[in-house]
Amino acid sequence: MPALFLTLTGCASTAELPETESTPAVSAEDFQRARSFLPAALSGLVYNDIQSWQWVNDTFAVYQTQHETGIRFNRIRLADGEISELFDHDRLAGELTRVTGREVRADSLVLRNLQVDETLQSVRFFFEGKTWEFFTDARELHEYQPEITRPASSVLSPSGKWAAYRSGHNLRVRNMVTGEDIPLTDDGEELWAYATNSQGWSRSATPIVAWSPDETHLSTYRLDERGVGTMHILRTAEGRPELTSWPYALPGDTIVPLHHRIVIDLTSRDVTWLQTEPDHQRTSNCCGLTRGSQWADNQFNEDGSQLAFVSTSRDYATVTLKMADSKTGEVREIYQETDHPFFESNLTSRGVPNWRVLFDSNEFIWFTRKSEWGHLYLHDLDSGVLINPITRGDWNVVDLLHVDTKSSRIWFTAAGKEEGRDVYQHYLYAVNMDGTDLQLLTPEEGHHEINFSAEHGLFLDTWSDYTTPKTTVVRDLNGQIIHHLGQADIGPLLQTGFPLPVPFVAKGRDGVTDVYGIMFKPSNFDETKSYPIINSIYPGPQVGSINTPGFSVSRRGNPQSLAELGFIVVQVDAMGTPLRSKSFHTAYYGDMADNGLPDQAAAMRQLARQYDWIDIDRAGIYGHSGGGFATAAALLTMPDFFKVGVASAGNMDNRGYTYYWGEKYHGQRIVDGDSDTFANQALYLKASNLQGKLLITYGTMDTNVHPNTTLQLINELIRNDRDFDLMVFPNRGHGYFNEPYHQRISWEYFVRHLLENPF
Repeated sequence: MPALFLTLTGCASTAELPETESTPAVSAEDFQRARSFLPAALSGLVYNDIQSWQWVNDTFAVYQTQHETGIRFNRIRLADGEISELFDHDRLAGELTRVTGREVRADSLVLRNLQVDETLQSVRFFFEGKTWEFFTDARELHEYQPEITRPASSVLSPSGKWAAYRSGHNLRVRNMVTGEDIPLTDDGEELWAYATNSQGWSRSATPIVAWSPDETHLSTYRLDERGVGTMHILRTAEGRPELTSWPYALPGDTIVPLHHRIVIDLTSRDVTWLQTEPDHQRTSNCCGLTRGSQWADNQFNEDGSQLAFVSTSRDYATVTLKMADSKTGEVREIYQETDHPFFESNLTSRGVPNWRVLFDSNEFIWFTRKSEWGHLYLHDLDSGVLINPITRGDWNVVDLLHVDTKSSRIWFTAAGKEEGRDVYQHYLYAVNMDGTDLQLLTPEEGHHEINFSAEHGLFLDTWSDYTTPKTTVVRDLNGQIIHHLGQADIGPLLQTGFPLPVPFVAKGRDGVTDVYGIMFKPSNFDETKSYPIINSIYPGPQVGSINTPGFSVSRRGNPQSLAELGFIVVQVDAMGTPLRSKSFHTAYYGDMADNGLPDQAAAMRQLARQYDWIDIDRAGIYGHSGGGFATAAALLTMPDFFKVGVASAGNMDNRGYTYYWGEKYHGQRIVDGDSDTFANQALYLKASNLQGKLLITYGTMDTNVHPNTTLQLINELIRNDRDFDLMVFPNRGHGYFNEPYHQRISWEYFVRHLLENPF
């Protein structure tokens, strides 16, 4: 399920979508309009949207934006805000035309992995399979061939001097200045290897390490996967299918992967084993082990002699801050906290854990929801004793961005603090570490996205809401606007007829708790007609269906395109999703099949009571990954309400999905005779409840959500003589949702069963 956030951000181009014959309910023109509102078709129709911002040096920042004349790469002088082109776009296009033999236009330069030299005299980028370097003053283009090649799948140290990489089962580093290649370990073996990047559902050749600021030490582990149960999958091929097997722990397994922590001194090349029990494959918040390229929950002091790290228990309830001596391996416990049903150090998926050790002042900042809300606290580093709360109130800190130990002041984003505003919008604040002088630095109403540069004493602030395009400014650390880069122009987007979503607030299942949502109507909406309503769902629990409360033409599940076929589509962040109170987030802990569906249905019913053009008797639902699980659950647990669903790549029984997921959000699996604490979420046990129309899809090579649990559900539907529809995508992994074929059959399924032959 975590891979979802990458797979749903892209989209098939309109040219790739197969043509669909017209039907009595939906015309060919409707289908074409739906295709024209897919995100890829709308790219480039929002002008002056600041993208890919990079703080280059004390003088300049660079960024990319879209104009009437096409894509432009600009630089801004931070002293006075003067904006100019980063390079001669016409010249670079001409040079690329020369070396590639095909026309490259200056208004459509797609330069991937753009790297800007600190002097701004050259830029490097990836284009058509090669890395190029363009010298901005000489206006010359050359294929970039470094004297020292960076190893594939490596992790660079802070300055880029070292590149850590895995070789077989061992860890090596390459000096990117001298080219020296240094083995750091030599005794690694299969299933007992160093820096292994494998969590079962997610695997990579890139090592998992954390560098010290001075690049003399790195923290990593030896991963013990010996005895861990294996998962198997078959790739379709001519003749015999090809088998792939790998370790994949499941809820309740007695043998699971364990980290044996080490610190490596690059100067002496000593490997020091830390004197602590091996750790479970956990970070103190969801999801995965890394943030950016670094192993999360690790923090060295400046010279690498001390390492602070957090150990998280298998059940996610207990976290322990520890301090290790990098030379001796001695470890002492600093602070421990237990929070049921699970602890979170950051409330966003893949957010950086919100704890910091302040080595100079012998203190540490800690994040916890022990007050029901996520807040920051200052503790003594020697004793672990609380010094004082830093923040407090019925709202949540989101990201701790910067700590200035000299001024004893911190900067952080938070949600839900501003009265009368969308509780999911982020704002930036500053506060003294003693909890005094809390200041709002981004007062404009909207969702603020912050790009912080403590080094330059500035931050980029971009704010928007569902219907208001992004405004971007540069501010100083007091929130003062230094440069105003303007508001994005959505005029070209609106000229296509693209309608903006309608935000709403409804009551959840209890009739008291607010749940927030957005509604999508067809661009040719006619209030005299009656429309079926379809829920585009992703239940989390690490995120919700909406994902961001800011302006976007790209929403998970492409809801606007589906609406164009004659539907009202809604997305609701129901109970069980984060960024609200702890009780809200853990609302259905122990019953993952709940999926927030009672809240979804309650919100849909309220909309139908408010708008008589919604036909609540024709309710549908669709989703991918966790959304596929929720969709199938909707048809099986609420058959009187949800009549049609398209469920793709769902974890239909979390006993067959990665142990870290189910054990965190459902609880420990306990089997005692006929009793199994995971039985209530296993959808195949509810197969006899199916009454509506259900289309199930899966990819045969899905190594994230294995198709086995989907096949279990299919088998029980057959055994119970239930009609359903199925589409299998051979040799696809988890990310097939936006494939043109899958998009088309999903659309047609709702047209056929909610418009042509409604219940």
